[in-house]
Amino acid sequence: MKSLTKADILKVEDLDKEWVDVPEWKGGVYVRVLTGTERDSFEGSVYLQKGKEPEVNMQNLRAKLCAKCMIDEKGKRLFDTKDVKMLGGKSSRALDRVFTVAQRINGMTQKDVDDLVGNLNGGQNDLDGLSSPPDLENQSEKSNDP
Repeated sequence: MKSLTKADILKVEDLDKEWVDVPEWKGGVYVRVLTGTERDSFEGSVYLQKGKEPEVNMQNLRAKLCAKCMIDEKGKRLFDTKDVKMLGGKSSRALDRVFTVAQRINGMTQKDVDDLVGNLNGGQNDLDGLSSPPDLENQSEKSNDP
């Protein structure tokens, strides 16, 4: 395998996308892999560090991720951050279809998180105190509604 240069890395189109049928919306959407910046922004809006244990901010979780991942045929995002509340008002079944694919293609399943944290903790002594983020899959099943 060859050693990559900066130019090699920057020219690669690595934001894969996947089509998702959404019958509730009478069509479908493309869902793409997040950029590193978008992933950090999403995680920053979801994981709140309080003391030693991170907490999950479940407020519009599905809509936040879907808004960052849904694109048109040309790769342009369909929704901005300001649209998250409106998107969150759409069908939970429709959002869940998109959310599930977005979560999978971005490596956000609990197995992926556990594998990542396990790999990080194995053999790296400078990560003392690092704990696994909360389970997005299981947390997303719970509701914060009274």
